[in-house]
Amino acid sequence: MVEETDRLLSVGQGEFTLDRYPRLAREMLRAWDAADEYVLNHLTELGVAGGSGLVVNDGFGALTVALAGASSAPWAVQMQSDSWLAHAGTRANLEANEIDVDGVAMLDPLAEPAPFDALLFKVPRSLALLEDQLQRLRPHLRPDTVIVGAGMVKQIHTSTLQLCERFIGPTRTSLARRKARLIHCTLDATLDVPTNPKPTQYRLDDTKLELSNHAALFSREQLDVGTRFLLEHLPRSPQARCIVDLGCGNGVLGIVAGRHHRQAALVFTDESAMAIASARENVAAAFDDERDITFHWTDGLGGVAADTADLILCNPPFHQQQIVGDAVSWRMFQQARKVLQPGGSLWVVGNRHLGYHTKLRRLFGNGEIIASNPKFVILKATKRG
Repeated sequence: MVEETDRLLSVGQGEFTLDRYPRLAREMLRAWDAADEYVLNHLTELGVAGGSGLVVNDGFGALTVALAGASSAPWAVQMQSDSWLAHAGTRANLEANEIDVDGVAMLDPLAEPAPFDALLFKVPRSLALLEDQLQRLRPHLRPDTVIVGAGMVKQIHTSTLQLCERFIGPTRTSLARRKARLIHCTLDATLDVPTNPKPTQYRLDDTKLELSNHAALFSREQLDVGTRFLLEHLPRSPQARCIVDLGCGNGVLGIVAGRHHRQAALVFTDESAMAIASARENVAAAFDDERDITFHWTDGLGGVAADTADLILCNPPFHQQQIVGDAVSWRMFQQARKVLQPGGSLWVVGNRHLGYHTKLRRLFGNGEIIASNPKFVILKATKRG
C-alpha cells in the first residue's frame, strides 16, 4: 500500500502531495513515475523557470501541478490529455495542493492550444497517438521552443525517436536515470510534414457504414475480434427502451444494437475523448437527428442516472494508462449494476482467462454464458429487483 511518504513528490519546483484517481483505500501505486521526476528536475538544472508550458499526456497531474505550483516562479500551464481520468486526477491534485484550478487550461486532444514556450510530453502507449499529437502540435512550435519528452526506458523505442525526428526535427535521448529517459527535440522548420491528421476508417461488415477511428482508439484499422464476437450474439430485446454502449470506442456496439432496436434511446460512454469524438461521427452517419442519443466523456458510467438502462453492452479495456489489470473492468461492472433497471442486463465480452464470470456472479448474484470460443466468452448478468 502507498505510504504517506510515497504521496510526496519532491522536485526542483517544490514538494507536492499527489494521488492517483480515483483514489483507492488500499492504493498500491504512486501517482507519478521516475520520468516525471526526471523531466522536472531537468528543467531546474537548465534554469528554466516560469514562462508558459504545454503538458501532454500527464498521468495524474504530476507535471502540471509541479509547474503551476512552482515555489519560485509558477508557470502558466496548459494540460492536454485524451483521458478523462487524467483530467479529473489533475484537477483533484491541483485542489489538494491549493493551486488555482482555473489558472490551468485543460484541453482535450483535439483542441488547439494557446501559444507556449515549452512543450513537455509523456510518451503514450500508442505510436499512432504520438504521431497524431506531433502532427497537431508542430504548427505551434517555434525554433526557440523547449521540447522535452519523457518516459520509462521500456516505453521509448527506435520508432518513438523516428517519429519525433520525422515530425519535429533533430532528436536525441538522455542517459537513463532510474530506468527513465528524456527525449530532446529541436524544431526543423524546413521539414515538409503533414499537420492535419485524419482518422482511419474501415467498413462495418454487411453494411455501407464507414467507421471513423481517431488515433487513441484500440484496433483502429479493423473491427477487433472480441467486439466482432459480441456483435454476432447481440440480444434482441423489443422492450428495451435504453441501451448503453459502455466503453464505446468508435460506437459500433451501440450503433448495431440501435439498428436492432429502433425505438430505444442510446447512450455512449468512454474515458477517451477521441473515442467519444469517433462515436459521435459514426452515430451521425448511422442515424438521423431525431434519434434520442447522448454521449458522456467520463469514467465508465459517471453522469448516467441510476436505474435507467435496460441493456448495457461492454467490451472492457484491461489497462488504464500504462497499468494493466482488472480494476477498470471491476469499476465498470459496479457502475453497470447501479445504472441498470431491475430486470435489465449487462452483456460483456472478454478473454476467457480474465475470469469475468466470477466477478459478475459475485456482484450480481448471477451470470450465464451466452457464447464462447477458444479465446473469448460472452457473459450476461441481470440486475434483480
